Parts: sequence; structure tokens; C-alpha cells
Amino acid sequence: MIPHWTEYLPPLLEGAWVTVQLTVFSTLLGAVLAFLFGVGKLARNPFLRGLSVAYIELFRGTSLLVQLFWLYFALPLAGQAIGLDLRLPPVLAGILALGLNIGAYGAEVVRGAIQAVHPGQHEAAIALNFNRRQALLGVTIPQAVPEMMPAFGNLAVQNLKDTALVSLISLGDMTFRAEQIRNFTQDSTVIYTMLLFMYFGMALVLTAIMRLLERRVGRWRPARG
Repeated sequence: MIPHWTEYLPPLLEGAWVTVQLTVFSTLLGAVLAFLFGVGKLARNPFLRGLSVAYIELFRGTSLLVQLFWLYFALPLAGQAIGLDLRLPPVLAGILALGLNIGAYGAEVVRGAIQAVHPGQHEAAIALNFNRRQALLGVTIPQAVPEMMPAFGNLAVQNLKDTALVSLISLGDMTFRAEQIRNFTQDSTVIYTMLLFMYFGMALVLTAIMRLLERRVGRWRPARG
């Protein structure tokens, strides 16, 4: 006899695919924002520095759930007030909310890693007729990236777990599918146990990928001697 819990797998796997897409795209968006605003916070230009600080503090200082609700529910109403259609599909709202949130935390990781590079490296590049941008992109950031990777790995796993919040805007991710099944069957123990292990398995895979990337970029670290 086939165990009854196998009937739950197809809808949960459909939701898992949505969760994977949300995790991948929001993490990539967050990485881009982290570098832009992490470097921007160190910029000499006061406008860029102020904009970066405002973004980081806003998205670190407010709830991800509120950010998600604002993008999905409040933004369209704000758009109507000025005659614009700013309605976002649930997937886009989820990716934006997750990406903006993880980007703010990642920006502080980028800033800290850049500042941890010995100033002499930057000064040596300037002495070799590098301009400030060339020294940053060609010398400082390549040495800072290996230091960022462990923290980025933690943020990526946290982002995976945060995707569960998108179920609250009726996006059919893994958590949303599990809740649908539970409402229909009332089999809470089995369903939530399956959900627990599915998130755990996805987190293990993501951790392995991030460790592989960490080893690869670790080759950029200069030898010390």
C-alpha cells in the first residue's frame, strides 16, 4: 500500500520550484544591490553616500513582511493617487522585497570587507598610476570578495527561509501549498514535517553551493608570507 503522504508530494514540489526561483532571483538581485550600495557608502560623493546610507538603514530597520505588504498592497494605491498603474505580480513583488532586504544586509558585508583590506594595497595601486576606480575594482574588491563569502552564504540561507513570507500574498510557494493541503486534510503533523525537511534539504544544497563558490573565490586571496 502506498503511504498517504506521497499524495502531498506533487503540490509541494510545485511550490518548491517557486521557492527555488524566488531564492535564486532575489539572491542575485540582493548581491547586485549589496555591491552597489556597499561601495556607495564608501563613496566620496555625499549624494551617493547619503543615498546608500538611507537605503541600508531603511531596509535593515523595517520588517521584511511590512516591505512585502507595502510593495504588493500599498504601492498600487500610491500609484493610483498619481495616475500610474504600479500593480506588481506576486512573483515580482516577492523577488523585489526579498532582494531589497538581503541587499541592505549584504551592503554592510561589502562595506566591512572592503574596509578590512589593508590600506597599503590601495596606496600601492595609486602609486602605480591607478586611478581611484581602477584601484577599487582591480585591487581592493578582488581581495575583499573572499572575506565576504561566508557572510553571503549565511544571508543566502536566511533568504531561502524568508521566502515563506510570500505565501501571505497568495504566491504558490512551498509554504502556501503546504497550507492549502493542511486546510483540506487537517494532517498538520505530516505536512509540516515534510515541509520542514524540504526546507532543510534545500538549505543544505544552497550551503554546499555557497561553500563551493567560497573555495573558488578563495583562490583570489593573496598569499601571505
